[in-house]
Amino acid sequence: MSFKLFELLLKASLYTIGISLVSILIGFAIAILLSGMLLSGRRALAVPARIFISFFRGVPLLVQLLLIYNLLPVIGLNVPSIVAAIIGLSLCTAAYQAENLRGGFASVPRGLIESAEMVGLTPSQAFRRIKVPIALRLTFPALVNEAILILKASSLVSVVGIVELTRMAQDLAGSTFLPLQLFACAGLIYLVINGVVARTGGLIERSLPGVPR
Repeated sequence: MSFKLFELLLKASLYTIGISLVSILIGFAIAILLSGMLLSGRRALAVPARIFISFFRGVPLLVQLLLIYNLLPVIGLNVPSIVAAIIGLSLCTAAYQAENLRGGFASVPRGLIESAEMVGLTPSQAFRRIKVPIALRLTFPALVNEAILILKASSLVSVVGIVELTRMAQDLAGSTFLPLQLFACAGLIYLVINGVVARTGGLIERSLPGVPR
């Protein structure tokens, strides 16, 4: 396989990384909102959040992408394919991240919050300084794992016309008749990307307050 083909795969991998990163960040913001709704104790907030999470965790991502891609024009939103892909990935990962965050917040001992309030911290200060750091530490490995899963699942965005790493490998394999070499190379690139994410996540996790070095 020539270096030119490898270079094309590397360029396509930038789309994979970019789409995944933006989707993960947007999904995390949505997940914070969803987890807050779940833990609010208000049925009017918790029920819609549960329905959202159940749908996006229960329906295959491929179906979600096709549904969103075809639904947006129907409601008058003619957006580029990449926007539809990011929306689909963001909503999907938000559902999983929300469950991870909910579990983390629910695992924070109530006694710690009560003790913080007894020493003079306001509820918002106790939330920011105690609950958030502990919940983040508890859920961080799961959040990193979800990021890796989204990076791999981003290969599905090819169904809406995005030429990311997997789609590029498919297109090149069809024109060069080198499927084994191209897909092996694409797999190696995925492995390196996810290895970097896992390594970076491990370093960040060890730097979090309260984590043994």
